[in-house]
Amino acid sequence: MIRNILINKEENRHIEIGNAQTIGAREEQDDYFATCETKNGTMAVLADGISGLANGRMASTVAVTTFIEAFTALGNLTNIQEFFKATAVKSNKQIVQNLNGSNGGTTLVAVIIDEEGYLHWGAVGDSIITIFRKGEFLALNEKHIFENVLKERYIAGEISQIEIQENPLKKRLINYLGYEGFKNFDVGKKPIQLFTGDKICLFSDGIYDALTEVELEALLSQNAAPYDIASNIIHVIEKKHLKNQDNATIVILEKV
Repeated sequence: MIRNILINKEENRHIEIGNAQTIGAREEQDDYFATCETKNGTMAVLADGISGLANGRMASTVAVTTFIEAFTALGNLTNIQEFFKATAVKSNKQIVQNLNGSNGGTTLVAVIIDEEGYLHWGAVGDSIITIFRKGEFLALNEKHIFENVLKERYIAGEISQIEIQENPLKKRLINYLGYEGFKNFDVGKKPIQLFTGDKICLFSDGIYDALTEVELEALLSQNAAPYDIASNIIHVIEKKHLKNQDNATIVILEKV
């Protein structure tokens, strides 16, 4: 049974949006998301509050709200990269202030689809942005996790592949919002042209940890509206009854 789905289905002449969410086996829903449409285009934002820390819900809510409010107030899209970076810094500052010395934080992925049909994106943490195009995934961002540091050490000849695989801290976040040592917010280097049928997907880790790429591919290939596909994905996750199922959230934006 799907225990928690937030409905937020929107349509304009370019984009159809669907989303779904479940609390999983957690006691609290730390994922938060929102979408909005302005004269500049459509924005979708998803944040996954760190469940291992206190105040995950607060952090994700503040981050998403800050991005949506900033986009709504944006006059034009002349410098989207700077917009993403400045808004991330503002979000981080607000979360740190709210924490007031306590632990907390959140990942965040954000996309903007402009009126010309081009995609712009920004990300921090281990949530994912991917384009599902003609049956294939086009990954956009890299996860900010310790495993990437270990991979660099492997390339440098310092450690073995086995040491990467067996390291218990490999999934630990090394960069996120709400972190006083916040490093950077990754942004796309150039706009990505979208084509009819493209599905831009925002996943929290509760999605991609629960489903294989093959399972996701089959679900996203369904001839159905984005909201129905998102709901089906959550339904499949719930049916697995995974003991440690994390909060799971998906937002799908389809170019129509």
